[in-house]
Amino acid sequence: MNIRELSSLLYDECGKCQERFFDMRERDAVPDFYVDVKPYADYWHEKINQWQEQSLLYIQQERPKYVHKPQIDTAAEGMTQFFVQSFYKETSKKRFIQTIQGAQYTLQTFMLAYDEKSGKR
Repeated sequence: MNIRELSSLLYDECGKCQERFFDMRERDAVPDFYVDVKPYADYWHEKINQWQEQSLLYIQQERPKYVHKPQIDTAAEGMTQFFVQSFYKETSKKRFIQTIQGAQYTLQTFMLAYDEKSGKR
């Protein structure tokens, strides 16, 4: 999977996290950590780390205009947190949504920069 596909995959999963969060709140559900949360988090944290490493390498090599290391690091850290927080209704709604929006903005900006450099626009 290339960095563009991975970015798109993570972008889509951010939306699913938001849906899960509202679903868990609506149903007043409590997840089983070892059955629901941990396997999901382990899988996605690996993808997030992959994305972060590949993105930083891409930025270093291609030097896109509007994407920089701090943005990538912040987005990766945010995703690592809210992918887990999406299971818990106690999570602060405002902060949760803002973190998702920030990560999606960075992913979208990265994908646009990637597409521009590779001539896909």
